[in-house]
Amino acid sequence: MPHDHAGSGIFSARVTRGLWHYGLLAFCISLFVLFLLYPIFLTVKGAFVVDPKDPNSPLTLQNLSLVFQDPSLRAGLFNSFKIAACTTTLATLIALPLAMLSASYRFPGKSFFNAIVLVPLILPPFVGAMGVRAMMGRQGAVNALLGTEMDLFAGSLDLFGLSIPTRFIGIVMLQSLSLYPIIFLNATAALANLDPALDEAAENLGAGFWKRFFKITLPLIRPGLFAGATIVFIWSFTELGTPLMFDMKQVTPVQIFEGLKEVESSPRPYALVVVMLTCAVSLYLVGRVLFGRKGYSMQTRASRASSEKVLTGGKGLIAAGAFALVAIMAIGPHVGVVLTSITVPGQWYGTVLPTHTTLDHYEQALTAGDSFGAIVTSLKFALIAMVVDIGLGIVVAYLIVRTNVKGRGVLDALCMLPLAVPGLVLAFGYAAMSLQWPFAKGGPLDMFGIFTANPNPALFLVIAYSIRRLPYMVRSTVAGLEQTSGELEEAAVNLGASRITAMRRVIVPLIAANLIAGGLLVFSFSMLEVSDSLILAQQPNDFPITKSILMFTERLGDGIYIASALGVWGMALLTVTLFGASALLGKKLGSIFRV
Repeated sequence: MPHDHAGSGIFSARVTRGLWHYGLLAFCISLFVLFLLYPIFLTVKGAFVVDPKDPNSPLTLQNLSLVFQDPSLRAGLFNSFKIAACTTTLATLIALPLAMLSASYRFPGKSFFNAIVLVPLILPPFVGAMGVRAMMGRQGAVNALLGTEMDLFAGSLDLFGLSIPTRFIGIVMLQSLSLYPIIFLNATAALANLDPALDEAAENLGAGFWKRFFKITLPLIRPGLFAGATIVFIWSFTELGTPLMFDMKQVTPVQIFEGLKEVESSPRPYALVVVMLTCAVSLYLVGRVLFGRKGYSMQTRASRASSEKVLTGGKGLIAAGAFALVAIMAIGPHVGVVLTSITVPGQWYGTVLPTHTTLDHYEQALTAGDSFGAIVTSLKFALIAMVVDIGLGIVVAYLIVRTNVKGRGVLDALCMLPLAVPGLVLAFGYAAMSLQWPFAKGGPLDMFGIFTANPNPALFLVIAYSIRRLPYMVRSTVAGLEQTSGELEEAAVNLGASRITAMRRVIVPLIAANLIAGGLLVFSFSMLEVSDSLILAQQPNDFPITKSILMFTERLGDGIYIASALGVWGMALLTVTLFGASALLGKKLGSIFRV
């Protein structure tokens, strides 16, 4: 009989634990349904109704057809596609050779260059545009140095018989030099998983470098390469800040941004968002079929480090020089932002360097009402988002790694969905959500409305930051749990600890490095989030730091200089957090930037 009681007790414990697991699963999925799928649904629904304000409005396809009938909107879609395609191609051409060098060779300064390659990630492209303006404007430093009059913010350039607007070239160059590290990280991780014996066998059979690359290396790393290119393409296709800074209005993200004023009365902006989302998803699916199929599996995997070839002399200098050249080009916009931030207004005009400098702009950025308030707002919301994501990330990662509940695959997919859904779409969805009960005027939560008489976007900004950056935390936490034996947790439970206590006292300390790394990424990218901040914050008192930077660039006098100082403060923050995350996660950092 005691044996029967013990057996029934174990069975009861398993049932209780299973119920807890399914309860947590239901809670997590409910959050994603409410704050991820529902905003997207509202946006899609608004595109197919005659009147977005009328819940009983009849359905129609006319809104979508009007998007394609409008020449300006068609041109915006085409321009956005061209920017995304050119940015992804150029970023790949920059990143892949560097990844090949890093994975296959040892050369002078390799460790330093592998670290410096992350530098472009420390500043959003739209902030870097301020530096490009100072460096590449008609009266900028480059023209002063070369004695030319090229202006990336006006005019056109003849290339291969085509007249290409210099704004377009500037956006593509800036975004490529900002986003190529994402492809580099993914390509390096994919190359590290290759068995070098395959390449050696082909070389022994007489295959040259290019044949081995196209026949062996490229097919094997294709999934990893596609993973990074996907993020770059979607990011650049839906990028709002950079075209705004280059004053390029005829692109879809800017047209959506300017259509916000119609969001309460017209289905037109809804339809434009749906068309952009459909284009992004369709292009992603086509690319996945063509390029992202599962790579070939390998029976063995030798040590990649042991197969690295040592480059010395001239070859080593050429390899280091390739990294140095890309780094210099990528750091150029950052240098421009820093120099602008220390320039006395009007003292960097037609000269290579500012003629008079000052540090007053940094003090103004930290003390002036508008800028200081923006910093406090961003700090507050980013910290809340980080805490929320750490808690939610632990729960989600535990369900994915430590349980066998049915539906955890769905939860995993929902966690990664924010990486694939453009931030602009989600931001617009939250704007649409704020017009619905209980956030609409007269509702119990109308104090958190965005388009009310006294707007307060705090709740939606925190939700947006948390949902958008949750994939980083989940990926980081999952990596930690997969490296931590579940037997440690079971041992603690067998000694009388509850599951929660075992998780808190045993597992969390063991994966603390992963939690810190994920938290740093959530915090830093939330601090400098662009799409959510530009769309959801409508009043100066509510501006996060990126919206404040945009507003300062439109202010005459010292505006651009204070905006640059704010950008430098943000740059310093991201530098510390990214290098901290890199030190904690090592080569696994690349897996975070993957769809």
